[in-house]
Amino acid sequence: MTVPERLIVGISGASGVIYGVRLLEALRPLAVESHLVMSPAAEKTLALETRLKVAQVRDLADVWYPVSDIAAAPSSGSFKTLGMIIAPCSMRTLAEIAGGTTSNLLSRAADVVLKERRRLVLMARETPLNGVHLRNMLTLTELGAIVAPPVPAFYSQPKSVGDIVDHSVGRVLDLFDLETGKVRRWGEPRAKGTSRRSSKKP
Repeated sequence: MTVPERLIVGISGASGVIYGVRLLEALRPLAVESHLVMSPAAEKTLALETRLKVAQVRDLADVWYPVSDIAAAPSSGSFKTLGMIIAPCSMRTLAEIAGGTTSNLLSRAADVVLKERRRLVLMARETPLNGVHLRNMLTLTELGAIVAPPVPAFYSQPKSVGDIVDHSVGRVLDLFDLETGKVRRWGEPRAKGTSRRSSKKP
């Protein structure tokens, strides 16, 4: 039996919920299953920052899980994945993961990714940062996670907020060797939107 390639997408309650939404949209044409876990705070932020409904975001994922379902598939290391991206990642969620506290499926899935030595990418959203934030980020980096705040790249000459978001999403997917065609690379022509993986949608 061939196991499909899967990527867990977590959306926590930090400002910038659009990063998680655009991440799910970017994954749809690729040969990777998206598995969504969204916190209650993220659902509230979605209503504050966009006109989207929670059901619309869930529909973007191949599979979604209630954050309270601690027995869901991503809670086990036997559930094979490429890893996990939390976009955006609040300081509370980051602190839970750094401290090994798994109070819900979002932090538990991240903990599993770390223990299985898979790739964990945290699009941390906070500024300015205090010492606790920085210590937690250092702890997670030492444990093998990648802290990747969504910092705009202006060399790409973005024309809109959407361009800025897409570039940041494309860069974190680069960390999984997934090509979206949305990243304007320094010294290279713009990608054609292809992936090294075959499309999952006919």
